[in-house]
Amino acid sequence: MLGSFGYAQQDNGPGPLITDRPDATEAPNTVGTGFLQFETGAFFTREETNGLQTESTTFNTMLVRYGIFDNFELRLGWNFTETRLEFNEMEVPGVLSGLDPLLLGAKVAITEERGLIPDIGLIGHVFLPFTAGRDYKPEYTGVDFRFSFAHTLSERSSLSYNLGAQWGGDSPEAEYIYTLAYGYAITDAFGCYVELYGELPEDSGPNHLWDAGITYLVNDNLQLDATIGSGIRSDQELLLSAGLSYRIDT
Repeated sequence: MLGSFGYAQQDNGPGPLITDRPDATEAPNTVGTGFLQFETGAFFTREETNGLQTESTTFNTMLVRYGIFDNFELRLGWNFTETRLEFNEMEVPGVLSGLDPLLLGAKVAITEERGLIPDIGLIGHVFLPFTAGRDYKPEYTGVDFRFSFAHTLSERSSLSYNLGAQWGGDSPEAEYIYTLAYGYAITDAFGCYVELYGELPEDSGPNHLWDAGITYLVNDNLQLDATIGSGIRSDQELLLSAGLSYRIDT
């Protein structure tokens, strides 16, 4: 999110890396024609509901992005997750582990920023249940979409937000999703952000969360990141994440 303020593909080259991690806010920018971008890491979450504590660690949160055109990319993602349960501080025997549903999707960059008009992108994914491990195989095929917006506030700061919806998993009801992230470039290499995000299900109560993190741009094609977060109105007690993103020209 903090690598640059503009399209990933510039007249004099791709410019600094622009990523869709570590925050929940997806950038409107695409990776550019012929570029292959890998965004991976791990995250840990702890949640508690009615005495049931759930600790999940997701390894290798790989998202692969490939630019077909300057304004269009294909996306593929696949995670491996391990979950441990405790009930009333007693560990539940056994560990859930396996692959999450495979993500297939695309992103299109619709407009560049001009005055009050922000960068705008549209992202859509499908999540395939038959690709998931037994412990994480959902009942329904998942589908989501979101519009992504980004405003340049100053030479070093930006405001980004997403609006969309998602369906699938273990419930057929729609969930409306939102994110709002403020990013600040401390130096040319170090950046930071703070974010609010959440879901608004049709038939149940809303979930609101926050996170904050830092990024370090090692060079134009490699970025490191770290994040911490928690729920505001949510069962989530803790989120920890770290990862890296890198880009190659094919």
